[in-house]
Amino acid sequence: MDLQTRKIEFVQEFLKLQSEELITQFENLLKKETQMRTKSMSVIELNSRIDQSEDDFKNGKFKTSDEQLSKYK
Repeated sequence: MDLQTRKIEFVQEFLKLQSEELITQFENLLKKETQMRTKSMSVIELNSRIDQSEDDFKNGKFKTSDEQLSKYK
């Protein structure tokens, strides 16, 4: 079964639902999934951040954990 057919069947079954609680659960699941996708970094973005962090470390642009913790004492 291809993806398009599965979507159509899912929507048809969804439209038959009578439980408001179940519909709310589906809404929450969809919102959560959408938020996760928009927050996710691509591999390229992640690698770029790693490269920048490694460069910063090599150039002494970092703080030790003690320095960071001293902010909260």
